[in-house]
Amino acid sequence: MVNATRVEWPDGARFAFSIFDDTDRATIDNVAGVYEFLEEIGMRTTKSVWPISIAGSPLVRGATCDDPAYAAWTVDLQSRGFEIGYHGASNLTATRDDVARALDRFRALYGHTPATMANHADCQEGMYWGEDRVSGMNRLAYNMLTRFKKVGRYRGHVEGDRLFWGDLCRDQVRYVRNFTFRDIDTLGACGVMPYHDADRPYVNAWFASSEGRDVSTFTDCLSEDAQDRLEATGGACIMYTHFAAGFWDGGRLHDRFEQLMRRLAGKNGWFVPVSTLLDHLAGRQGPAPIGRAQRNALERRWLRSKTVMGST
Repeated sequence: MVNATRVEWPDGARFAFSIFDDTDRATIDNVAGVYEFLEEIGMRTTKSVWPISIAGSPLVRGATCDDPAYAAWTVDLQSRGFEIGYHGASNLTATRDDVARALDRFRALYGHTPATMANHADCQEGMYWGEDRVSGMNRLAYNMLTRFKKVGRYRGHVEGDRLFWGDLCRDQVRYVRNFTFRDIDTLGACGVMPYHDADRPYVNAWFASSEGRDVSTFTDCLSEDAQDRLEATGGACIMYTHFAAGFWDGGRLHDRFEQLMRRLAGKNGWFVPVSTLLDHLAGRQGPAPIGRAQRNALERRWLRSKTVMGST
């Protein structure tokens, strides 16, 4: 899908590019080298965190900001121009009290509330997640694809539930990630982002992403042909990935990843954190309201993509 209206990017850039790094399995040892590389090539992106640990939180799922060295590293990362995003309170399901504590911890560390967030699939306080991402017949199709395993699972938006934190999300989080597509041009797949959905009022604005969940998927999506097409269409890519999934191994970068990123950095792109890109798209009017017909088409496009990708 080609952008109907070409966006004018700052400083005469021909396209925009960012990354939202999901913190799953991330530690200083397995992702710090990736960020040193991104800084070297002039890119600034978004790294998400879990602000707190909850009793029983396993390190195998990644570090939280209760690790003093990890917390200090992320604060330094922010000082160098990277954005710190929110991936939920922790790597286990969090109650409302846990979420409130995590948001307070986030603000204490970084000096502000989260601008960007992505739900963590293992946590049941997910905001409009699982079957609640989609509507009507699209919900039925989603439940069939997931064999009805996600019915009623996510309850962060359910008032009265012990996991409810919708008002905290509305008051403190600016953008929440939803649909992911196979194409490099995220804006081409979701031309209305960031958008507000009146049927999901606890989220101020939603954004989409391009599929790069591990190093293999990331490099497939960021191929030379795809880069050239993104540049030619003047589009925007928000790559969703896990930098702990094969990007840094044995003390060195994955060769193909390094090659493609250096090539991309050499182009006339606008390389900024996710919220900076979304703020530019929102402009002065803020997130656009999405109509139900628009949303229905977006949901169907995502379901088709999900059928091929087998992921969220």
